[in-house]
Amino acid sequence: MSLKPFGQAAMALGATFFAFAGGFVLKDFMDGDAPDFGRMVALIAPEGAKKPPSEVFREHFANIGSRYHRKTEKDQLKYAAMQGMFSSLGDPHTNFLEPVTAEQFALENEGGFVGIGARLDDDPLGTKIMTVFDGSPAERAGVLAGDIIVAVDGQSVAGLPSATIVSQIRGEEGTVVSLTVLRKGEKTVLRVRRGRVTIPTVEGKMVDGSSVGYMSITQFSETTPGQFRDTMDKLMSQGLKGLVIDVRSNPGGVLESVSEMIGAFRGGTTVVTMKGREGAIKKESAPEGFELGWHGPIAVVMNEESASAAEIMAGVLQELEKATLVGHHSYGKASVQNVFTLFDGASAKITTAKYFLPSGRDISRKVDPDGAYISGGLHADVEVDLVINEDTRFGEPGRDSQLDKAIEIVKQKLGQ
Repeated sequence: MSLKPFGQAAMALGATFFAFAGGFVLKDFMDGDAPDFGRMVALIAPEGAKKPPSEVFREHFANIGSRYHRKTEKDQLKYAAMQGMFSSLGDPHTNFLEPVTAEQFALENEGGFVGIGARLDDDPLGTKIMTVFDGSPAERAGVLAGDIIVAVDGQSVAGLPSATIVSQIRGEEGTVVSLTVLRKGEKTVLRVRRGRVTIPTVEGKMVDGSSVGYMSITQFSETTPGQFRDTMDKLMSQGLKGLVIDVRSNPGGVLESVSEMIGAFRGGTTVVTMKGREGAIKKESAPEGFELGWHGPIAVVMNEESASAAEIMAGVLQELEKATLVGHHSYGKASVQNVFTLFDGASAKITTAKYFLPSGRDISRKVDPDGAYISGGLHADVEVDLVINEDTRFGEPGRDSQLDKAIEIVKQKLGQ
């Protein structure tokens, strides 16, 4: 779970991240300049004194740059060093992000990306368009759900995984990608101008023949609360009495977003208590004055890949006695990260606190030396396996065993 980037304060961190005695800062290291360390140490440190780690690091950086048997790239060395420093902490959630990755991460937290605006799935002939986002470049170019992309810019993509095809389709904003699609047995070439796309992170519908609504939340970005309210308004206008919220494989996202969404059910309630360095304590509360006024029964479907903000939503609704948890235990990511932007476009995602649910419950994940799960996370009130067979369709009532059980529970609570 991440807090929103810190703006100017974060920029200040980028400028002073490796500050040390004598007035030299990270900029010298970023630029690859190599001052006379011997002379400098003689001026600022007594004879025999140990050199500061930052100073030793810069010496080695300069030596590699000037003496290694072949030419090196400063940026490559710089980013590799930063990656190594972050990896040494042993925290999988504290990461250094190179500029390109940092930009993509920021866009996803904002709820968007640059692309064509479609959800894809594997297909033997290439990749199948499952959903076309409203108002997206794909929609404007005439791409339809059910189309199969068989070539990108004239190159066949048959047999490639969807992730690889997506990387070929994405590109710089304003550029054009040519897609050859198979539609009803005929090939059509569509030219799509890439643009910024808002990711639909919340989707909902009424379960046929019932007053139960189904809502899928795929992540908690800055745009998620607005999409959540729009979806709730739509379902309530259709006679919503009970609700199933699906956060399976939801990796989490922005803390403020899940707080706002919990406030739709009960404003002012504590969402998490965060304990930071040296015992500093801070509480995050749901905003008041935004309650929807809807009080029906809820079931939350989760699995081991439900993490962070997804666990907070499920755990708080459970502790408020508003929701029954269905499926399997969640991941157990009980930490908060802040994102600090560095001046070269890279960023640092650093764990700054551990969080506890309102009751004080600690859901921290514990693993064995091989990384296998031992304990932690939220435990389902009703454990249900996902039955996998040729008829299984994730998120489709009647073809998803975990979802079907959640719907059954909500119907029972409604007396149906």
